[in-house]
Amino acid sequence: MYYDLKFMSVPLPEDIIKLKNYGDFKGAEKLIEHLLSNELPVALRKRLEIEQDIIRIVGINEYPFDFDEASKMMKETFKEYQEQELTVLKETGKVDWLYIDGKIHFQRRFLMNLIKTQADYEARLIVKEDNEVDRLRKQELTHNVQLMKEQGGRKVKIHLKASIQVKKEYERPGEKVKVYLPLPKDCKQVSDIQILKTTPKATFIAPENEAQRTVYFETILEEDQIFSVEYSYTNQVDYVELDPEKASELQPEFELNEELPHIRFTPYLEQLLAEILSGETNPIIKARKIYDFITTKVNYSFMREYFTIENISEYAAVNLKGDCGVQAILFITLCRMANIPAKWQSGLYVSQYYTGCHDWAQFYVAPYGWVFADLSFGGGARRNGDLDRWNYYFGNLDIFRMPANSEIQKDFNPPKRFLRADPIDNQRGEFEYENQGLPYAYLEVKQELVSMEELV
Repeated sequence: MYYDLKFMSVPLPEDIIKLKNYGDFKGAEKLIEHLLSNELPVALRKRLEIEQDIIRIVGINEYPFDFDEASKMMKETFKEYQEQELTVLKETGKVDWLYIDGKIHFQRRFLMNLIKTQADYEARLIVKEDNEVDRLRKQELTHNVQLMKEQGGRKVKIHLKASIQVKKEYERPGEKVKVYLPLPKDCKQVSDIQILKTTPKATFIAPENEAQRTVYFETILEEDQIFSVEYSYTNQVDYVELDPEKASELQPEFELNEELPHIRFTPYLEQLLAEILSGETNPIIKARKIYDFITTKVNYSFMREYFTIENISEYAAVNLKGDCGVQAILFITLCRMANIPAKWQSGLYVSQYYTGCHDWAQFYVAPYGWVFADLSFGGGARRNGDLDRWNYYFGNLDIFRMPANSEIQKDFNPPKRFLRADPIDNQRGEFEYENQGLPYAYLEVKQELVSMEELV
Protein backbone atom coordinates (compact mmCIF):
# COMPACT_ATOMS: atom_id res chain seq x y z
CA MET A 1 0.00 0.00 0.00
CA TYR A 2 1.06 3.61 -0.61
CA TYR A 3 1.31 4.05 3.17
CA ASP A 4 1.54 1.58 6.02
CA LEU A 5 -1.22 3.16 8.08
CA LYS A 6 0.00 1.62 11.33
CA PHE A 7 2.40 4.57 11.53
CA MET A 8 -0.59 6.81 12.26
CA SER A 9 -0.24 5.46 15.80
CA VAL A 10 2.99 7.44 16.15
CA PRO A 11 2.29 10.75 17.96
CA LEU A 12 2.83 14.01 16.13
CA PRO A 13 5.33 16.59 17.40
CA GLU A 14 3.68 19.11 19.73
CA ASP A 15 4.27 22.15 17.51
CA ILE A 16 2.49 20.48 14.58
CA ILE A 17 -0.49 19.74 16.82
CA LYS A 18 -0.58 23.41 17.92
CA LEU A 19 -0.61 24.59 14.31
CA LYS A 20 -3.29 22.05 13.30
CA ASN A 21 -5.53 22.93 16.23
CA TYR A 22 -5.40 26.59 15.23
CA GLY A 23 -6.02 25.66 11.60
CA ASP A 24 -2.68 26.94 10.34
CA PHE A 25 -2.30 24.17 7.79
CA LYS A 26 0.26 26.04 5.71
CA GLY A 27 2.38 26.53 8.81
CA ALA A 28 2.02 22.85 9.70
CA GLU A 29 3.06 21.82 6.18
CA LYS A 30 6.08 24.11 6.35
CA LEU A 31 7.15 22.68 9.72
CA ILE A 32 6.72 19.11 8.47
CA GLU A 33 8.90 19.87 5.43
CA HIS A 34 11.54 21.30 7.74
CA LEU A 35 11.47 18.25 10.01
CA LEU A 36 11.65 15.86 7.07
CA SER A 37 14.79 17.62 5.83
CA ASN A 38 16.58 16.38 8.98
CA GLU A 39 17.57 12.93 10.18
CA LEU A 40 14.58 11.34 11.96
CA PRO A 41 13.59 7.97 13.41
CA VAL A 42 11.99 5.91 10.64
CA ALA A 43 8.61 5.67 12.38
CA LEU A 44 8.39 9.44 12.95
CA ARG A 45 9.37 10.13 9.34
CA LYS A 46 6.64 7.84 8.04
CA ARG A 47 4.08 9.47 10.37
CA LEU A 48 5.01 12.94 9.10
CA GLU A 49 4.77 11.81 5.48
CA ILE A 50 1.24 10.54 6.14
CA GLU A 51 0.37 13.80 7.90
CA GLN A 52 1.30 15.79 4.80
CA ASP A 53 -1.56 14.15 2.90
CA ILE A 54 -3.97 14.36 5.83
CA ILE A 55 -3.45 18.12 6.03
CA ARG A 56 -4.11 18.50 2.31
CA ILE A 57 -7.41 16.63 2.64
CA VAL A 58 -8.79 17.97 5.93
CA GLY A 59 -8.66 21.72 5.25
CA ILE A 60 -10.93 23.58 2.86
CA ASN A 61 -12.09 20.41 1.06
CA GLU A 62 -13.63 18.85 4.18
CA TYR A 63 -14.55 22.06 6.05
CA PRO A 64 -15.47 24.63 3.38
CA PHE A 65 -18.05 26.82 5.20
CA ASP A 66 -17.14 29.62 7.58
CA PHE A 67 -19.63 30.73 10.27
CA ASP A 68 -21.40 33.30 8.09
CA GLU A 69 -21.77 30.90 5.16
CA ALA A 70 -23.04 28.11 7.43
CA SER A 71 -25.48 30.44 9.18
CA LYS A 72 -26.84 31.62 5.81
CA MET A 73 -27.35 27.99 4.76
CA MET A 74 -29.22 27.30 8.01
CA LYS A 75 -31.47 30.33 7.48
CA GLU A 76 -32.30 29.21 3.93
CA THR A 77 -33.06 25.68 5.10
CA PHE A 78 -34.94 25.90 8.44
CA LYS A 79 -37.99 27.84 9.60
CA GLU A 80 -37.59 30.44 12.37
CA TYR A 81 -33.82 30.10 12.42
CA GLN A 82 -31.91 32.26 14.91
CA GLU A 83 -28.18 32.84 14.43
CA GLN A 84 -27.27 31.76 17.96
CA GLU A 85 -28.58 28.26 17.14
CA LEU A 86 -25.46 27.48 15.14
CA THR A 87 -23.28 28.46 18.11
CA VAL A 88 -25.33 26.19 20.40
CA LEU A 89 -25.10 23.31 17.89
CA LYS A 90 -21.33 23.76 17.76
CA GLU A 91 -20.99 23.94 21.54
CA THR A 92 -23.12 20.81 22.06
CA GLY A 93 -21.24 18.76 19.47
CA LYS A 94 -24.14 18.40 17.02
CA VAL A 95 -22.21 19.86 14.08
CA ASP A 96 -18.65 19.01 13.07
CA TRP A 97 -16.26 21.97 12.87
CA LEU A 98 -12.61 23.01 13.11
CA TYR A 99 -10.45 26.08 12.94
CA ILE A 100 -8.96 27.22 9.64
CA ASP A 101 -6.53 30.11 10.17
CA GLY A 102 -8.13 30.69 13.55
CA LYS A 103 -11.68 30.92 12.21
CA ILE A 104 -14.46 28.36 12.68
CA HIS A 105 -15.35 26.29 9.61
CA PHE A 106 -18.05 23.62 9.33
CA GLN A 107 -17.87 20.20 7.73
CA ARG A 108 -19.19 19.94 4.17
CA ARG A 109 -22.17 17.73 5.16
CA PHE A 110 -23.09 19.45 8.43
CA LEU A 111 -26.53 20.46 7.11
CA MET A 112 -27.41 16.99 5.81
CA ASN A 113 -26.26 15.54 9.11
CA LEU A 114 -28.58 17.81 11.10
CA ILE A 115 -31.55 16.84 8.96
CA LYS A 116 -30.79 13.12 9.27
CA THR A 117 -29.95 12.96 12.98
CA GLN A 118 -31.97 15.76 14.63
CA ALA A 119 -35.74 15.24 14.34
CA ASP A 120 -36.53 18.81 15.46
CA TYR A 121 -34.52 20.23 12.57
CA GLU A 122 -36.08 17.84 10.08
CA ALA A 123 -39.50 19.06 11.26
CA ARG A 124 -38.47 22.67 10.63
CA LEU A 125 -37.42 22.22 7.01
CA ILE A 126 -38.70 25.03 4.80
CA VAL A 127 -38.87 22.62 1.88
CA LYS A 128 -40.00 19.25 3.17
CA GLU A 129 -38.04 16.29 1.88
CA ASP A 130 -39.91 13.42 0.33
CA ASN A 131 -39.50 10.70 2.96
CA GLU A 132 -41.51 8.10 1.05
CA VAL A 133 -38.41 6.21 -0.09
CA ASP A 134 -37.02 6.16 3.46
CA ARG A 135 -40.37 4.97 4.79
CA LEU A 136 -40.57 2.17 2.22
CA ARG A 137 -36.97 1.12 2.92
CA LYS A 138 -37.68 0.80 6.66
CA GLN A 139 -40.86 -1.10 5.87
CA GLU A 140 -38.84 -3.45 3.66
CA LEU A 141 -36.33 -4.07 6.47
CA THR A 142 -39.10 -4.80 8.98
CA HIS A 143 -40.71 -7.20 6.48
CA ASN A 144 -37.34 -8.91 6.03
CA VAL A 145 -37.16 -9.60 9.77
CA GLN A 146 -40.61 -11.19 9.66
CA LEU A 147 -39.75 -13.38 6.67
CA MET A 148 -36.42 -14.45 8.16
CA LYS A 149 -38.09 -15.58 11.35
CA GLU A 150 -40.91 -17.35 9.53
CA GLN A 151 -38.72 -19.08 6.93
CA GLY A 152 -35.46 -19.45 8.83
CA GLY A 153 -33.57 -17.61 6.11
CA ARG A 154 -33.72 -16.03 2.66
CA LYS A 155 -31.87 -16.51 -0.60
CA VAL A 156 -31.73 -14.02 -3.48
CA LYS A 157 -29.93 -13.56 -6.77
CA ILE A 158 -28.73 -9.98 -7.20
CA HIS A 159 -27.66 -8.28 -10.43
CA LEU A 160 -25.80 -4.97 -10.03
CA LYS A 161 -24.06 -2.39 -12.22
CA ALA A 162 -21.35 -0.08 -10.89
CA SER A 163 -19.60 2.74 -12.76
CA ILE A 164 -17.00 5.44 -12.26
CA GLN A 165 -16.12 8.49 -14.36
CA VAL A 166 -13.83 11.46 -13.87
CA LYS A 167 -15.69 14.79 -13.83
CA LYS A 168 -15.35 16.85 -16.99
CA GLU A 169 -13.21 19.59 -15.42
CA TYR A 170 -10.63 17.00 -14.30
CA GLU A 171 -10.72 14.90 -17.47
CA ARG A 172 -7.41 14.47 -19.35
CA PRO A 173 -8.14 12.49 -22.53
CA GLY A 174 -5.16 10.78 -24.11
CA GLU A 175 -3.46 10.06 -20.78
CA LYS A 176 -2.96 6.62 -19.28
CA VAL A 177 -5.31 5.83 -16.38
CA LYS A 178 -5.69 3.06 -13.82
CA VAL A 179 -9.22 2.45 -12.57
CA TYR A 180 -10.66 0.12 -9.91
CA LEU A 181 -14.25 -0.84 -9.08
CA PRO A 182 -15.38 -3.07 -6.17
CA LEU A 183 -16.62 -6.61 -6.83
CA PRO A 184 -18.49 -9.10 -4.62
CA LYS A 185 -16.09 -11.42 -2.83
CA ASP A 186 -16.34 -14.98 -1.60
CA CYS A 187 -17.63 -14.92 2.00
CA LYS A 188 -20.08 -16.57 4.38
CA GLN A 189 -23.26 -15.43 2.64
CA VAL A 190 -22.17 -15.04 -1.01
CA SER A 191 -21.81 -17.67 -3.75
CA ASP A 192 -22.11 -18.09 -7.54
CA ILE A 193 -20.41 -14.80 -8.40
CA GLN A 194 -20.61 -14.01 -12.13
CA ILE A 195 -18.89 -11.09 -13.89
CA LEU A 196 -21.36 -10.36 -16.68
CA LYS A 197 -19.87 -7.38 -18.48
CA THR A 198 -17.09 -4.79 -18.20
CA THR A 199 -16.76 -1.57 -20.20
CA PRO A 200 -14.10 -1.24 -21.48
CA LYS A 201 -12.66 -4.74 -21.33
CA ALA A 202 -11.17 -5.38 -17.89
CA THR A 203 -7.40 -5.62 -17.61
CA PHE A 204 -7.57 -7.83 -14.52
CA ILE A 205 -10.22 -9.30 -12.22
CA ALA A 206 -8.98 -10.02 -8.71
CA PRO A 207 -9.60 -13.49 -7.19
CA GLU A 208 -12.79 -13.98 -5.21
CA ASN A 209 -10.90 -14.40 -1.93
CA GLU A 210 -9.14 -11.01 -2.14
CA ALA A 211 -9.50 -8.99 1.09
CA GLN A 212 -10.65 -5.97 -0.95
CA ARG A 213 -11.79 -7.32 -4.29
CA THR A 214 -11.78 -5.22 -7.47
CA VAL A 215 -11.98 -5.22 -11.23
CA TYR A 216 -9.03 -3.29 -12.71
CA PHE A 217 -8.83 -1.23 -15.91
CA GLU A 218 -5.63 0.17 -17.41
CA THR A 219 -6.09 2.15 -20.60
CA ILE A 220 -5.74 5.49 -22.40
CA LEU A 221 -8.57 7.76 -21.28
CA GLU A 222 -11.13 8.77 -23.88
CA GLU A 223 -13.36 11.82 -23.69
CA ASP A 224 -16.46 11.29 -21.49
CA GLN A 225 -15.36 7.70 -20.83
CA ILE A 226 -17.31 5.69 -18.27
CA PHE A 227 -15.79 2.59 -16.64
CA SER A 228 -18.39 0.05 -15.56
CA VAL A 229 -18.93 -3.51 -14.44
CA GLU A 230 -22.04 -5.66 -14.21
CA TYR A 231 -22.12 -8.74 -12.02
CA SER A 232 -24.50 -11.12 -10.32
CA TYR A 233 -24.23 -13.27 -7.20
CA THR A 234 -26.33 -15.34 -4.84
CA ASN A 235 -26.81 -13.96 -1.36
CA GLN A 236 -28.08 -16.40 1.29
CA VAL A 237 -28.61 -15.40 4.91
CA ASP A 238 -29.82 -17.81 7.60
CA TYR A 239 -31.70 -16.62 10.69
CA VAL A 240 -30.10 -17.25 14.07
CA GLU A 241 -31.22 -16.66 17.63
CA LEU A 242 -28.21 -16.52 19.92
CA ASP A 243 -28.86 -18.30 23.20
CA PRO A 244 -26.28 -17.50 25.92
CA GLU A 245 -26.98 -20.85 27.59
CA LYS A 246 -25.77 -22.67 24.48
CA ALA A 247 -22.44 -20.86 24.26
CA SER A 248 -19.55 -23.34 24.31
CA GLU A 249 -17.18 -23.32 27.24
CA LEU A 250 -14.20 -23.23 24.88
CA GLN A 251 -14.10 -20.34 22.40
CA PRO A 252 -11.66 -19.86 19.49
CA GLU A 253 -8.62 -17.60 19.61
CA PHE A 254 -8.41 -16.20 16.07
CA GLU A 255 -9.22 -12.63 14.90
CA LEU A 256 -8.32 -11.21 18.32
CA ASN A 257 -5.33 -9.06 17.38
CA GLU A 258 -4.84 -5.32 17.17
CA GLU A 259 -4.62 -3.75 13.70
CA LEU A 260 -3.05 -0.32 14.06
CA PRO A 261 -4.03 2.43 13.89
CA HIS A 262 -7.79 1.86 14.19
CA ILE A 263 -8.21 -1.44 16.03
CA ARG A 264 -6.09 -0.46 19.00
CA PHE A 265 -6.47 -1.60 22.61
CA THR A 266 -6.00 1.74 24.33
CA PRO A 267 -6.17 2.40 28.09
CA TYR A 268 -9.44 4.33 27.68
CA LEU A 269 -11.06 1.50 25.73
CA GLU A 270 -9.90 -0.98 28.38
CA GLN A 271 -11.60 1.10 31.07
CA LEU A 272 -14.72 1.53 28.96
CA LEU A 273 -14.94 -2.19 28.22
CA ALA A 274 -14.63 -3.06 31.92
CA GLU A 275 -17.52 -0.68 32.61
CA ILE A 276 -19.65 -2.14 29.79
CA LEU A 277 -19.08 -5.79 30.74
CA SER A 278 -19.26 -5.39 34.54
CA GLY A 279 -17.55 -8.74 35.08
CA GLU A 280 -19.66 -10.70 32.54
CA THR A 281 -17.94 -13.83 31.17
CA ASN A 282 -20.50 -15.34 28.77
CA PRO A 283 -19.35 -14.46 25.21
CA ILE A 284 -22.84 -13.92 23.81
CA ILE A 285 -23.86 -11.65 26.68
CA LYS A 286 -20.54 -9.79 26.38
CA ALA A 287 -21.09 -9.18 22.67
CA ARG A 288 -24.66 -8.06 23.34
CA LYS A 289 -23.53 -5.60 26.01
CA ILE A 290 -21.06 -4.09 23.53
CA TYR A 291 -23.79 -3.95 20.87
CA ASP A 292 -26.19 -2.28 23.28
CA PHE A 293 -23.62 0.33 24.32
CA ILE A 294 -22.87 1.33 20.73
CA THR A 295 -26.47 1.31 19.50
CA THR A 296 -27.72 3.36 22.47
CA LYS A 297 -24.78 5.65 23.30
CA VAL A 298 -22.94 6.28 20.02
CA ASN A 299 -25.07 8.63 17.93
CA TYR A 300 -25.18 8.20 14.18
CA SER A 301 -23.30 10.98 12.41
CA PHE A 302 -21.86 11.60 8.96
CA MET A 303 -18.07 11.61 9.04
CA ARG A 304 -15.17 13.36 7.41
CA GLU A 305 -12.82 11.09 5.43
CA TYR A 306 -11.64 8.18 7.61
CA PHE A 307 -8.05 8.81 6.54
CA THR A 308 -8.05 12.04 8.57
CA ILE A 309 -8.92 10.26 11.86
CA GLU A 310 -5.96 8.93 13.87
CA ASN A 311 -7.82 6.13 15.69
CA ILE A 312 -11.39 5.43 14.55
CA SER A 313 -12.42 3.14 17.41
CA GLU A 314 -11.29 5.54 20.12
CA TYR A 315 -12.76 8.49 18.20
CA ALA A 316 -16.18 6.81 18.37
CA ALA A 317 -15.84 5.94 22.05
CA VAL A 318 -14.65 9.41 23.09
CA ASN A 319 -16.93 11.53 20.89
CA LEU A 320 -19.88 9.11 21.13
CA LYS A 321 -20.72 9.57 17.46
CA GLY A 322 -19.93 7.96 14.14
CA ASP A 323 -21.36 6.49 10.95
CA CYS A 324 -21.80 2.81 10.05
CA GLY A 325 -18.08 2.09 9.60
CA VAL A 326 -16.96 3.98 12.68
CA GLN A 327 -19.48 2.09 14.81
CA ALA A 328 -18.49 -1.24 13.24
CA ILE A 329 -14.79 -0.65 13.95
CA LEU A 330 -15.55 0.21 17.58
CA PHE A 331 -17.60 -3.00 17.91
CA ILE A 332 -14.81 -5.10 16.36
CA THR A 333 -12.20 -3.51 18.63
CA LEU A 334 -14.18 -3.97 21.85
CA CYS A 335 -15.12 -7.56 20.92
CA ARG A 336 -11.49 -8.48 20.29
CA MET A 337 -10.50 -6.89 23.59
CA ALA A 338 -13.19 -9.05 25.23
CA ASN A 339 -11.70 -12.19 23.55
CA ILE A 340 -14.56 -12.43 21.06
CA PRO A 341 -13.29 -12.91 17.48
CA ALA A 342 -14.60 -10.12 15.25
CA LYS A 343 -13.94 -8.86 11.75
CA TRP A 344 -15.04 -6.41 9.09
CA GLN A 345 -17.43 -6.59 6.15
CA SER A 346 -18.39 -3.77 3.84
CA GLY A 347 -19.58 -2.98 0.37
CA LEU A 348 -23.08 -1.90 -0.62
CA TYR A 349 -26.57 -1.88 0.77
CA VAL A 350 -28.73 -2.90 -2.18
CA SER A 351 -32.50 -2.68 -2.47
CA GLN A 352 -35.20 -1.46 -4.84
CA TYR A 353 -35.45 1.76 -2.83
CA TYR A 354 -31.80 2.60 -2.24
CA THR A 355 -28.31 1.43 -3.21
CA GLY A 356 -25.24 2.89 -1.51
CA CYS A 357 -22.14 2.34 0.61
CA HIS A 358 -22.44 0.48 3.92
CA ASP A 359 -20.26 -1.20 6.58
CA TRP A 360 -21.04 -3.83 9.21
CA ALA A 361 -19.29 -6.42 11.40
CA GLN A 362 -19.07 -10.14 12.06
CA PHE A 363 -18.29 -11.86 15.34
CA TYR A 364 -17.69 -15.50 16.21
CA VAL A 365 -19.28 -17.45 19.04
CA ALA A 366 -19.06 -21.24 19.28
CA PRO A 367 -21.14 -23.27 18.50
CA TYR A 368 -22.87 -20.76 16.19
CA GLY A 369 -19.78 -19.74 14.20
CA TRP A 370 -19.60 -16.39 12.42
CA VAL A 371 -22.67 -14.22 12.90
CA PHE A 372 -23.38 -10.57 12.07
CA ALA A 373 -23.84 -7.25 13.81
CA ASP A 374 -25.06 -4.14 12.02
CA LEU A 375 -24.59 -1.34 14.53
CA SER A 376 -25.98 1.60 12.56
CA PHE A 377 -29.04 -0.30 11.31
CA GLY A 378 -29.64 -1.63 14.81
CA GLY A 379 -29.26 1.79 16.38
CA GLY A 380 -31.53 3.37 13.77
CA ALA A 381 -34.21 0.75 14.44
CA ARG A 382 -34.07 1.45 18.17
CA ARG A 383 -34.34 5.22 17.64
CA ASN A 384 -37.45 4.57 15.52
CA GLY A 385 -38.97 2.42 18.25
CA ASP A 386 -38.62 -0.86 16.31
CA LEU A 387 -37.14 -3.01 19.08
CA ASP A 388 -37.70 -6.23 17.14
CA ARG A 389 -35.45 -4.98 14.33
CA TRP A 390 -32.93 -3.63 16.88
CA ASN A 391 -32.64 -7.11 18.41
CA TYR A 392 -32.50 -8.72 14.97
CA TYR A 393 -29.31 -6.93 13.93
CA PHE A 394 -27.48 -8.49 16.85
CA GLY A 395 -26.57 -11.81 15.21
CA ASN A 396 -28.33 -11.31 11.86
CA LEU A 397 -28.10 -9.44 8.61
CA ASP A 398 -30.64 -8.67 5.90
CA ILE A 399 -30.33 -9.96 2.34
CA PHE A 400 -29.77 -6.50 0.83
CA ARG A 401 -25.97 -6.55 0.73
CA MET A 402 -22.99 -6.74 -1.61
CA PRO A 403 -19.86 -7.59 0.42
CA ALA A 404 -16.69 -6.45 -1.35
CA ASN A 405 -14.31 -6.19 1.61
CA SER A 406 -13.44 -8.48 4.51
CA GLU A 407 -10.68 -6.31 6.00
CA ILE A 408 -9.76 -2.65 6.31
CA GLN A 409 -6.61 -0.90 4.96
CA LYS A 410 -5.60 -3.72 2.60
CA ASP A 411 -3.86 -3.43 -0.76
CA PHE A 412 -5.64 -3.94 -4.05
CA ASN A 413 -4.57 -6.56 -6.57
CA PRO A 414 -2.80 -5.10 -8.52
CA PRO A 415 -1.63 -2.46 -6.01
CA LYS A 416 -2.49 1.19 -6.50
CA ARG A 417 0.50 3.51 -7.04
CA PHE A 418 -0.75 6.68 -5.36
CA LEU A 419 -2.67 7.45 -2.19
CA ARG A 420 -6.20 6.09 -2.46
CA ALA A 421 -9.24 8.33 -2.19
CA ASP A 422 -10.19 5.95 0.63
CA PRO A 423 -7.14 4.12 2.05
CA ILE A 424 -9.29 2.33 4.66
CA ASP A 425 -12.13 0.78 2.68
CA ASN A 426 -13.29 0.25 -0.93
CA GLN A 427 -16.95 0.78 -1.78
CA ARG A 428 -16.91 3.34 -4.58
CA GLY A 429 -13.74 2.59 -6.54
CA GLU A 430 -10.50 4.41 -7.32
CA PHE A 431 -9.08 6.36 -10.27
CA GLU A 432 -5.54 7.57 -10.98
CA TYR A 433 -3.46 9.19 -13.70
CA GLU A 434 0.24 8.39 -14.09
CA ASN A 435 1.18 11.32 -11.85
CA GLN A 436 -1.65 11.43 -9.25
CA GLY A 437 -4.56 9.65 -7.62
CA LEU A 438 -7.93 11.40 -7.69
CA PRO A 439 -10.12 12.20 -4.65
CA TYR A 440 -13.85 11.51 -4.76
CA ALA A 441 -14.56 15.21 -5.30
CA TYR A 442 -13.14 14.70 -8.82
CA LEU A 443 -15.22 11.61 -9.62
CA GLU A 444 -18.77 10.53 -10.45
CA VAL A 445 -19.61 7.12 -8.97
CA LYS A 446 -22.86 5.18 -9.42
CA GLN A 447 -24.27 1.87 -8.23
CA GLU A 448 -27.49 0.56 -9.76
CA LEU A 449 -29.61 -2.45 -8.88
CA VAL A 450 -30.60 -4.18 -12.11
CA SER A 451 -32.62 -6.97 -10.52
CA MET A 452 -33.16 -8.97 -7.33
CA GLU A 453 -34.81 -12.39 -7.59
CA GLU A 454 -35.96 -14.39 -4.57
CA LEU A 455 -34.78 -18.02 -4.75
CA VAL A 456 -36.31 -21.03 -3.05
